[in-house]
Amino acid sequence: MLGQCVPFAIVLAVLGIELSPAHDLVTGPVLTTTPALAALTMGPMGTLSTAVLAAGVNAASATYNQSWGTLTQLIIGNFLGLFVVSVASVILSNAMRTRRQGELDQVRRIAVAAQEVVLRPVPERLGPVRAASLCLAAGTGALVGGDLYEAVQTPYGVRLIVGDVRGKGLTAMRAVAVTLGAFRVSVHYEDELTEVMYCCEAALQREAAVPGTYSQEVLTEGFTTALVAQVPEEQVVLVVNRGHPPPLVLHRGSVQALMPASPLPPLGLEDLVDGLTAKAESYPFVRGDRLLLYTDGVIEARNRDKDFFPLPETMEGIRASTTPREFLEELHQALIRHTGGRLTDDVAMILVDRLDEDTADSGYMSSTARTARSTRPMSSAER
Repeated sequence: MLGQCVPFAIVLAVLGIELSPAHDLVTGPVLTTTPALAALTMGPMGTLSTAVLAAGVNAASATYNQSWGTLTQLIIGNFLGLFVVSVASVILSNAMRTRRQGELDQVRRIAVAAQEVVLRPVPERLGPVRAASLCLAAGTGALVGGDLYEAVQTPYGVRLIVGDVRGKGLTAMRAVAVTLGAFRVSVHYEDELTEVMYCCEAALQREAAVPGTYSQEVLTEGFTTALVAQVPEEQVVLVVNRGHPPPLVLHRGSVQALMPASPLPPLGLEDLVDGLTAKAESYPFVRGDRLLLYTDGVIEARNRDKDFFPLPETMEGIRASTTPREFLEELHQALIRHTGGRLTDDVAMILVDRLDEDTADSGYMSSTARTARSTRPMSSAER
């Protein structure tokens, strides 16, 4: 920002000299440099604006000091030099801008591809539920963020995770990959949902113990809010919440927040609590209900009046006949309208619908059978 002010400061300084008793100083060559300086920090339009302003000051000072008759050739020479430098500066600025945009687009494509490998969309059908996911990047210049989510069908039911790593960039993305990796493995082998959370916590601790993996600031102040949920065949949902915004259940048009009975600290801050014990809490989740897991970028989104996004009210206003994907898309559009398209934090959401028991059983049992066949040891005849 300071660099963009330099050309205009030079133009104003020249104008001050020309209107003062020191107007005998030759300032034309100084004005000629301003478009070149503007090309280094501004785009073509900014460079052109600087050139027009410099030309205006040159003409105004010559008129004010009545120099057209005696110094006409010098003034014309100044205009000619300013014109040549301005054309070259605009061309250079445009070329630099095109090159930077091309490099930024390439980096963004690589970052998005890497993030999509880690944060894959959830399947539309998972045993007793239909599901959909949505991830929105904030326009803050960070190409990769710290939001995470996943939904996996297991022998214990459908297990989900949503979380938010403090910070952005590659450091946050590394923590996201570690957390999701631990979750995707542990959900298939751990009977208790709390053990799944402990596996994610232990994975982050092992990663932090590797020298040079994270800066001292991240090790001191970094943490990850996370929530894991389990949708079994029974009409309930089990939740373990480590400092994350509570999930919301839409039941018969009314939204209820699943608040934890005993709040727990985020992952990475467990040393601040003595005798930390966590247990899965059970909440009703019956046929026709909708469960929304989300990150704080949703509820902390503000409009021009600094009002928070009314997530429960918005959920209640969406038609019940929408599919999970359509439901999240309507939430997305409402969020964009509320913020005027200016998200200040990343957003991640997972929505699951509890299906009819008969429909859910057929899909769940067939998928479980496929999972069992793919994981059991092969017999000698099969080999």
